[in-house]
Formats: sequence, C-alpha cells, structure tokens
Amino acid sequence: MSEPAIFNGLIIAWFALAVAVFIALFFVAAPYGRYARSGWGPTLTTRTGWIVMEAGAPIVFAACFILGTNTNTLTVLVFLVLWEAHYIHRAFIYPFSLRDSAKRMPLAVVGSGLLFNMVNGYLNGRYIFTFSTSYTNEWIADPRFGVGLALFIAGFIINRQADGVLRRLRGTGDPDYRIPYEGLYRRISCPNYFGEVIIWTGWAVATWSLPGLAFAIWTAANLVPRARSHHRWYQEHFLDYPPGRKALVPGLW
Repeated sequence: MSEPAIFNGLIIAWFALAVAVFIALFFVAAPYGRYARSGWGPTLTTRTGWIVMEAGAPIVFAACFILGTNTNTLTVLVFLVLWEAHYIHRAFIYPFSLRDSAKRMPLAVVGSGLLFNMVNGYLNGRYIFTFSTSYTNEWIADPRFGVGLALFIAGFIINRQADGVLRRLRGTGDPDYRIPYEGLYRRISCPNYFGEVIIWTGWAVATWSLPGLAFAIWTAANLVPRARSHHRWYQEHFLDYPPGRKALVPGLW
C-alpha cells in the first residue's frame, strides 16, 4: 500500500477517533492536574511528562520539513514557524513555568499524548511539505491565509496571557487552587483552552486542509469536556465563584 493511501486512511480514522474521545471525556476526566488519581499505573513528574508528551510535535513536524519535497516557498516557512513557535514553547518552556511541577502524571497519559502529537505532526507536516502543492507564495495573499493567521496569533496571545495569570496566582510549591480574576478569567473559567481552540481553528483556516481541520476538531474534542469539568470543579470548590462566568466561550457557554 502506498504512503498516500495510508495517509488518507489515517485521516479518516483520526476524525472518527476524535469523536470517540470527545464522548469519552464527558464521562472520564483525564487523570492529570487537579484530576490526578491513583490506579493509572506508573507516573512521571508533571514537568517531565509535559516535555516528553509535547516534544513529539515539533520534532516530527521538523522532520517532515527536512524530508519534504515542497519546502521552498515563503508560505510553508510561515507554517513551519507558527507550528514550531507554539510547540517549542509548549514542550521546552512551559513545563519549566509550572508551579506544581512535582505533581505526578500517569505514564499512560504521557504515552497517549506523545502518540497523538507524533501522528498529528506527521499528518500536518507530511501534507504541507510533501503531499500538497497548493502552498505557493501566492497563498499568502489568499483571504483564508490572512484570516487563519490572525486567528492563530490572537489565540496564541490569549493562551499565553491566561497561562501567565495562573502562574502568578500561585506561589512556587503552593498546592492550593485559587479563583483567577485577571484578563478573560473575568468572563470564562478556561481562557487558556479558549485560546488553544482559536489557535488551531486558525491553523485549519490558514492551511485549508483536512489534517488542519482534524487538528481543530481534536483540540475541541479534548478541551471542551475538560473546560466543562474545570468549570464545575470551580463551582463545587468555591462558594463565591462568580455566577455569571461561563466555561469556555465568553457570554455563551
């Protein structure tokens, strides 16, 4: 079987698996962070787990670029920079900003996250740098690229600001959770997730591709149920939690 045939089959399976994960996460919260619990096997520190889990995305995507055959346009270089900027931060900078990095993360979660990031990096990277011939220099002038890029940058800023609020909220080694009030936290419980969804929605629009769309759907499938769990957790643990605050989307939900 040829690689394009395998690639197309993997894309179909990827969409189907995203739907299954979305449903499952409404019933079982992934066991890390505030939902960490025993019974999930061996564990790693949260910092080590994040590094291992996220590192597959920038490495595989970069490998696809190095091995690719359509890598000589400004458009693909912009895609490379956007992806690597997000994931180098996520894998090698963000973990060292964690205040509760001594907490544990199940190896099963780390392994599934690593597998996801490697497959996702392959699907997006292989499509952009080899299988697609659409990303000429002219693509930068396409409205889809402009809108997608604007969404990506906006989501990136929202995500970074939200992480900064949480980092300032708790001191080093402080195990207690507190109610955040800065920035978009005044309106929603999970602006970091909101930013992440916007980032990869922007990516899907800018690339106008099935791998990009699959990633956007996967992001929502993972983060919408977790935002719902976070919102309910805050309401259950803080009697003074702002009643008008939504879970993920300002003014809506």
